Amino acid sequence: MSADALPLLSAAELATLAGAERPGHCSVCAPLVCPGWESVPSTLDASVLQRVGTLRREEADEPTLIEHHPRGTHGWSIDAPIAPAFFPYNRCDVWTCKACARPFLRYTEYGGYYEDERIRQVNAALIDDSQP
Repeated sequence: MSADALPLLSAAELATLAGAERPGHCSVCAPLVCPGWESVPSTLDASVLQRVGTLRREEADEPTLIEHHPRGTHGWSIDAPIAPAFFPYNRCDVWTCKACARPFLRYTEYGGYYEDERIRQVNAALIDDSQP
């Protein structure tokens, strides 16, 4: 599924996905559960996740690289806000575990000579709908 065909999710819709009750521990997505950004494990069986939406706004020619850290956090902080209008969230697709529907954000970090796929579990309490 291309990003063009994915529904654009609002902060409220993302919070609804993240706020759903999930009974117990899901063994399918347990290796992916991380409160902050982590590299996608090379052992990930991609078939356990399904892409359900995007936070990428197509009308933006070039999404901002500005990060949003009003409480003094940084990009790697586990309590950093999940702010869809800011980097890196504005470059993320939303994925859910096929077994328990736990939502995750994924994007690709591009460096000089590398690409690193990143993943973060969505925590509804951290979603911040601020705008640049």
